[in-house]
Amino acid sequence: MVSRSLVSLREAESADALFLAELWVDGLRRCDHQDQVADLEQVIKAAAASSEQRLVIAEYDGQPAGAVLLRVSTVTPLNLEPTVQLLSLQVVSTLRRHGVGRTLMECGVTFAEELGIVHVSTAVTSSSRDSNRFMARLALGQHATFRIAPTAAVRARLTAQRPALSTASDGGRQLTRVLAARRSMRRSQATN
Repeated sequence: MVSRSLVSLREAESADALFLAELWVDGLRRCDHQDQVADLEQVIKAAAASSEQRLVIAEYDGQPAGAVLLRVSTVTPLNLEPTVQLLSLQVVSTLRRHGVGRTLMECGVTFAEELGIVHVSTAVTSSSRDSNRFMARLALGQHATFRIAPTAAVRARLTAQRPALSTASDGGRQLTRVLAARRSMRRSQATN
């Protein structure tokens, strides 16, 4: 008896933008749903037009079950070793543990092999224990921590941490100490 996998893969089409907007809602820019769908239509078109990108939809028994964006890049802007990034690998919550995620990962590894690229990389939400365990079981180790915050929030924190006397770096503090020492010496000379 031959076992037939219920998971199949195909390249994304414009009609998949609605499905992707629901699947990737947490990773999209904050705007109207229609704008998110329009963004995803652009992503789908860009992936279809590029030899270095693929947007793959996984179906389970004929129903959309997950997706991943595959993109050739470098490990970092400073480390120019090529890698295939598996971006936003996501599976519909009711279809997890059915081989969908593993099939999407296999697709990414195959894409890397076809291009002769020896590394694959991905990003996983730090709070997703299951996703982090899944990636660790597949030999993907932690390389860096990617952090993000609104620019205004970082500016506010930087401003709050700025020293009270902000002249030329530490020179301002030294000048204050020198002047205080001179005043102290004058006072002690005046009393003697």
